[in-house]
Amino acid sequence: MAMLVWVMVGLAIWHFSIFLPDRWLGGIIGAFVGAVLGAVIFGLIVSGGIPARDDTDLLTAFESIPGTLMGMGLVYWLGVRQEERTGEVHAVR
Repeated sequence: MAMLVWVMVGLAIWHFSIFLPDRWLGGIIGAFVGAVLGAVIFGLIVSGGIPARDDTDLLTAFESIPGTLMGMGLVYWLGVRQEERTGEVHAVR
């Protein structure tokens, strides 16, 4: 159940990526992958593994928020770095 909670929180936060310029590595799908993988990996690190079904509570949802933001931040940073290397210029800066 904890894995489901982590993925759902990552998915929920990913929806806010539309408010940022599209500079993600891989576009909006790259932002999705970064959000979900960041949430799951950080959740696994913080909890020390996948908690049992009875150990899933509201705190389990909050464990994945920093990981989601770090995963999306990494994908965004990689996208900006790729744009600077290739010389692409977007209209919105």
